[in-house]
Amino acid sequence: MSQLAATETIAELAYRESNGITISLQWSRRSNRLRVVVEDSQRGESFTLPARPDNALEVFHHPYAYAQPLLAA
Repeated sequence: MSQLAATETIAELAYRESNGITISLQWSRRSNRLRVVVEDSQRGESFTLPARPDNALEVFHHPYAYAQPLLAA
């Protein structure tokens, strides 16, 4: 579980880790918004993607597909 999940305003709904990459689906109680946070410890890189209730699990399972426009910039 990530450190962010321990805060009062952020709830971690799902978490997975593989090969130094952690992916967390988080919900902000304060703003009622969802996001997926991806952290690559080997490269020292991370990014955050917004998610909607209807696609949150899809973004969680396939974050790099949703990040393509961000990573191409």
